[in-house]
Amino acid sequence: MAATETAPAAGAEKAGRKGLLGRKIGMTQVFDADGTVVPVTVIEAGPCPVLLVRNVDRDGYSAVQIGFRDKPRRLASRSLRGQVANLDGKRAKVRAEAGVTALPKADCEPQRLVREMRGVYEGAEVGQVLTVDVFEGIEFVDITGTTKGRGTAGVMKRHGFKGQRASHGVKKVHRHQGGTGQNTSPARTFKGKRMAGRYGNERSTMRNLKLVRIDKDNNLLLVRGAIPGPRGSYVMVRQTNKLKRVGVGAPAGKKKAGGK
Repeated sequence: MAATETAPAAGAEKAGRKGLLGRKIGMTQVFDADGTVVPVTVIEAGPCPVLLVRNVDRDGYSAVQIGFRDKPRRLASRSLRGQVANLDGKRAKVRAEAGVTALPKADCEPQRLVREMRGVYEGAEVGQVLTVDVFEGIEFVDITGTTKGRGTAGVMKRHGFKGQRASHGVKKVHRHQGGTGQNTSPARTFKGKRMAGRYGNERSTMRNLKLVRIDKDNNLLLVRGAIPGPRGSYVMVRQTNKLKRVGVGAPAGKKKAGGK
């Protein structure tokens, strides 16, 4: 699967970014050629079979649907089994009699994680298996995952409040947030006020992380820095679209003392 490289015309869909589904293994450190220590996160990425290829004519948009990690058929529901194989059910027979051609299936094991990646992918075919080879020559990636769920947390842990004084006059409310009310006008609490509540368990994307190393034999990616989620959580790794523009945002030269 290779994304188109040409710039899309006006009104056309963009080329899809190369990507894989994976699982966070944990963090470690590696050494550069000059001996610099680099903290990295190890990700088991792929192999990912292509389950479905969507196009504008049939589906109204372009995308490719991929899966990750096989699930035993005895544990998979009928809907999951129907994603990878034709089950020849009653509805399929009615559609066949009406002349509707069934879509090709990947004919693989049901997948535990299924995601779609939007965009136009040239050469993508149902049943094709994607590996870490798709990231060959790519330097930076975006990683999407679900952050650790921390339950109901107070304002100090959730928002980084400093709390109240630990001195005379403050009685047993050292970690409280303080007052949240308003005066007679507007006589209400503004929406978005930072308070205690559920912390974590949210979708998060880390942008523009450096891809340090690719282990093709073990289907591993080593990415510089930390990524969302606990060990063993599922993530989506995609080629970044956050590119630096040359000559934009360059820092201005220092002004002389007394200059305006």
